Amino acid sequence: MRRGILVFVLVLTFGASYAQVTSYFNTDGVAIRGYDPVAYFSESAPVQGSKEFSYTWKGTEWRFKNNANLEVFKSNPEKYAPQFGGWCAYGVSENHKSPTQPAAFTIVDDKLYLNYNAKVKELWSKDIKGHVGKAESNWIGLKNKEE
Repeated sequence: MRRGILVFVLVLTFGASYAQVTSYFNTDGVAIRGYDPVAYFSESAPVQGSKEFSYTWKGTEWRFKNNANLEVFKSNPEKYAPQFGGWCAYGVSENHKSPTQPAAFTIVDDKLYLNYNAKVKELWSKDIKGHVGKAESNWIGLKNKEE
């Protein structure tokens, strides 16, 4: 009986720590290398955020260019956060996590996708719909894996 309880406690402990892996790509705890996720939608461009306007969501710090963008994000973070945890969308479609550059982005169907760099963004852009489908399938297994 004691052995069964011990196994249960160990599984529960390791399961909880595994589930707490941050799924958002970040640099020193900051998402999108400090760029404002709302600005991608409102300005169609990457805009550097400010530490003055920051917000912690899902264990990651998000930065914004102003308080208005911060409040917009807080009202609906899922709408503005990049898909696939901010990892390279093309990389996820190839079943691996890769870091991203803020300037290598696309918005498709009102969703933000980031890529490793401009060259990878070109590959991604050749078949966005196909890559999104593959990435969505792969993300289920990748999202909680540590890099």
